[in-house]
Order: sequence, then C-alpha cells, then structure tokens
Amino acid sequence: METTSTQFYNWQNYRCAYQVYQPPSSQPQGLPLLLIHPIGVGLSSKFWQRFVREWYSSGQRNLIYNPDLLGCGESDKPHVAYTPKNWAEQLQYFLQTVVQTPVILVVQGALFPVAVELVQLELNLIAKLVLSGPPTWPVITKESPNWRQKLAWNIFDSPVGNAFYRYARTPKFLSSFSTKRLFASADSVDAEWLNTLVAGAANPASRHAVFSFLAGFWRKDYSSLIATIKQPTLVVLGESASSISKEGKTQTADDTLADYLACLPQGRGVKIAGRNVLPYESTSEFVRAIAEINQ
Repeated sequence: METTSTQFYNWQNYRCAYQVYQPPSSQPQGLPLLLIHPIGVGLSSKFWQRFVREWYSSGQRNLIYNPDLLGCGESDKPHVAYTPKNWAEQLQYFLQTVVQTPVILVVQGALFPVAVELVQLELNLIAKLVLSGPPTWPVITKESPNWRQKLAWNIFDSPVGNAFYRYARTPKFLSSFSTKRLFASADSVDAEWLNTLVAGAANPASRHAVFSFLAGFWRKDYSSLIATIKQPTLVVLGESASSISKEGKTQTADDTLADYLACLPQGRGVKIAGRNVLPYESTSEFVRAIAEINQ
C-alpha cells in the first residue's frame, strides 16, 4: 500500500490527524472508504493498519481515509467529555472539506453511534455503511440517564481515574482485557496489538476520550435513528461475538443480526470467525466479507 505521511486539518481550533492510503501501482477505483476506529486504551487509527494491508493485498483499489478522532492518536486531546455527536461533527467537517466525495463508512464496534449521528448530519457524502461488530440490540437501544453518565465521568476524571488509567495501559492489563473481552483466541493477542496499545496510551491526555466512552455518553436508545438509515448497510458479526455490557450478555450473534436487520431499511448481515475486533483478529475473513460493497 502507498500512504501519505500523516496530514492535518483544523476543526474548531483543534488539530486533527488523518492518513490517506491508495492502492500500490494502480489508480484508485470505486468509492473511498472512511474508517472509524474504536475508542479504548491506546486505540486510534492504527487499529486499521492490518485491515488496510489486507484490503490492498486482496486486490481492492479504493482510496482509504483513516482519521484519528479528537482525543486519540495524533489528533489534539483536549480535556473534555466527548459525545458521539462531537465526533460525528468532526467527521462531517472532514468529509466536507477533505474528502469531498461520497464514501463507504466502515465503523468498528461501539463507535456505531458516531456513524448513526454522522448519517443524520451528512445527507450527501455517505453512500453505504459497514458495521463491524456493533453493540447488541439491548445495549444500543437502552437509554442511560444523564446523571449516571455525569457521575461516572466525574469519578473517572479524578485522581482515582488517573491511577486506573496508569494501570490500564500496562501490557499485563491490556493482554488480560483483550483476551477476556475482545478476541476469540488468546493467541491472536499478539505483540503488534499490545505494543500499539501501549504506545498509543503513553500520552496521559489520551485518557479523556477513553473515560468519555466508559462513562457511557454514547448510551441511549438509537432504534428510531437506525430505522432512518436509508443507505445499504452490511452488518458483520463474529461467530463468538460477546457483549461487554450486562444488558447484552445473553445475546447470540444470530440474535444481534436479526435485530439489526429487522430495523435497518436496507440491511444485510454476515457472520465470520472471530469475536469483537474482526478487522484485526479475522482480517482476511473480514475483507472477504465486505469486498462486495464495491459492486
């Protein structure tokens, strides 16, 4: 793959980072992909690097835009409580000023609410969606009270939270959490994964985005908004998919697929090997599953 060095744009006086990838030795074809990375300790746009390599190795030729959300990676990290709408507004600006053409939106995990909000904001520049391991239906449709979100944020945004983050960015914790919650196979929790997370969490200011996510500012009932998504949408779930929230513990991958497809006007679904981080753990299977979006 060929990539430019990291580039930057300014949004609301913040400097935001992104990379653009293009197929090696050939002209881009098809709609560009716009990738939305997950939020978590050490996570950023680097989450997608393995996917990008495999995408081009498989012969696909789309341009790929891979931005760092505010608070993550090489983007600025202000000390604020981030909501899905904040990140959606950042991506809307990115689409309108940098990309300036319709894209296929590929979103990982519980960042799906960012994609939902973005579709509401941007009517013209999102042609299709791919949902990689979205939350279970009981999770994505349950409202979390504002007071609970604010209380959780205040606890995280304290010396107690700072101490927790210092522990959470250790290889021991990251390995344990990844094995228990993210990957189907412990063997897949490799050095590349752990080293990337440790490096990504080195800047303590990266904790604000993580704590915003953990505080649940993304937790509300999105069912009515999901039902308004008119774009063709592919839902990809791991056969071993699991929920990190108690509301979704009993849900199987089949349950989750059925719930999404019953709500999405133009939804299709597929299961592949893996658990919750399919673009990383089951990269080749994930690429094969979504390659048809170019047709």
